[in-house]
Amino acid sequence: MKKFMGEFKEFINKGNAMDLAVGVVIGGAFTAIVNSIVNDLIKPLISLLTGGLDFSTLKIPLGEGEDAAAFTYGNFIMAVISFILIAFVVFLLVKGINKMRNAGKKEEPVEEGPKELPPTCPHCLEEVKEGATRCPHCGGEFAEPAKKTIVEE
Repeated sequence: MKKFMGEFKEFINKGNAMDLAVGVVIGGAFTAIVNSIVNDLIKPLISLLTGGLDFSTLKIPLGEGEDAAAFTYGNFIMAVISFILIAFVVFLLVKGINKMRNAGKKEEPVEEGPKELPPTCPHCLEEVKEGATRCPHCGGEFAEPAKKTIVEE
């Protein structure tokens, strides 16, 4: 039992559990924000545009009477719509956060220098290895061994 408690203490002290706990708590808070955006802001707008269309009442009764089991495919349609809306909101939030995070950063200009082009055969224009004296593609001979070409831009 002592060994087990020692392993548990080591696990807690490593920080993995704390990182996981923070992730779960932040994830829960983020979920509340996303659900509020979807349920309180986006769904009412969609309801306004569609005239209050609600799929959740769609069902196929599987028996007789009010309490009979039913195939409630409307709830599935609403779940798919909610999933798409939530995914869209998360996408927009992440995109916005990334834009804010990168707003203060300045992109360093990439210095363009001369480009090295691989050697090519003067006969067939195929790429050959540096130092080759004969083209492996067409068999043409080179006056001097093939070498890379440096191109200034």
